[in-house]
Amino acid sequence: MNKLSLATAISLAFVSAFNAHATTYISAKAMLDVNNGKIINAPLIQIDEGIITKITNDAPPKLQAGDHHIELPELTLVPGLMDMHVHLTSDPTVPRSERIGQSIPRKAIKAAYFAEKTLMAGFTTLRNVGAEGYSVIAVRDGIESGDIIGPRIWAAGPSLGVTGGHCDNNRLPPEMKYTAEGVANGPWAVREKVRENIKYGANVIKFCATGGVFSKGTKVGIQQYSQDEMNAIVDEAHMRGLTVAAHAHGTSGIKAAIVAGVDSVEHVSFVDDEAIKLAKEKGTWFSMDIYNTEYTLTYGEQNGVAEENLAKERQVSKKQRDSFSRAVKAGVNMVFGTDAAIYPHGYNAKQFARMVEFGMTPLQAIQAATINGAKLLKVENQLGQIKPGFAADIIAVKGNPLENITLLENVEFVMKAGTTYK
Repeated sequence: MNKLSLATAISLAFVSAFNAHATTYISAKAMLDVNNGKIINAPLIQIDEGIITKITNDAPPKLQAGDHHIELPELTLVPGLMDMHVHLTSDPTVPRSERIGQSIPRKAIKAAYFAEKTLMAGFTTLRNVGAEGYSVIAVRDGIESGDIIGPRIWAAGPSLGVTGGHCDNNRLPPEMKYTAEGVANGPWAVREKVRENIKYGANVIKFCATGGVFSKGTKVGIQQYSQDEMNAIVDEAHMRGLTVAAHAHGTSGIKAAIVAGVDSVEHVSFVDDEAIKLAKEKGTWFSMDIYNTEYTLTYGEQNGVAEENLAKERQVSKKQRDSFSRAVKAGVNMVFGTDAAIYPHGYNAKQFARMVEFGMTPLQAIQAATINGAKLLKVENQLGQIKPGFAADIIAVKGNPLENITLLENVEFVMKAGTTYK
């Protein structure tokens, strides 16, 4: 946060503490209605206690004592963006062999740093799909308590996985007898692991249905959990009111996860017509990270990524982008998910241009990161739009992002819940 942003945030906090009825107004050149793609000129947004209470046009605010008027005469307002697939504890510039030696407190500090960086990039809501030691849950709670700065976070605990699978750690020798804390095998064991995650604060569950690119000794397309195990994970999580994300690259794993009733499938690299049909029938969301391959293949070797993992990335990248195009054309539910951690946090918005390149309209890409993300999280009546009754999560860019989607890579204003951070 720069000095001006910090001063603004402190000022707003001071006002709210001493004047409970203070109102914030934002006026701007334009505003994007993400429901219909209309650009609304000269909006005036009224915000009370972090909630949008009124929107008018071409009218100056009637300021009372203590009220604030934020004027953005050259900027277009957009709802705060949502990334549904990040890993805040991971840094792509640190080799995985070195990450093994990082403590849970060190990972939590990394996550706090990257959370603030992501907020400053315009992402006011994140879904962190897996982290060691409940570290990101601690960061989430710290943000909610006002101890640190960052987006809203839906946080999974340790990702569930089979012994030796993508969500285990296969980089240590057998004599160390190390097993990742999310490992569970069998229907009752996975139910117990879901319950454990919930016990320690998870508000989303993540499991690995197939192998992955960045694990050691797993094949990307091979299914790992059985149908019975996936069914048990989803049933237990849904019974407790949590949504479920399934990491799945391979075709059989994608279909098994959809049949089990997961809320979203992550990556979705090797999709077929049957999987697309199942997803449409069940309303399953696809979260497809189609930007990060460029970073991995360009910088992976210098960042210490092993050849095994680079080879798997080369195997997956084009297939995944083809699958993305097919899913968009078929009308599958799509959210914005980047797998930030594979590339640097704060670069999240670079994926928008790839989503447009591979089949989406600019509006569809923005909807994936606003109203669709809110629907997946089941908060579509609170987040994802600039609309009365919704949280005042608002960003602004210089220009019309429907005409140039890359404008979202350079956010000039960030507000979350009525507080200005940038």
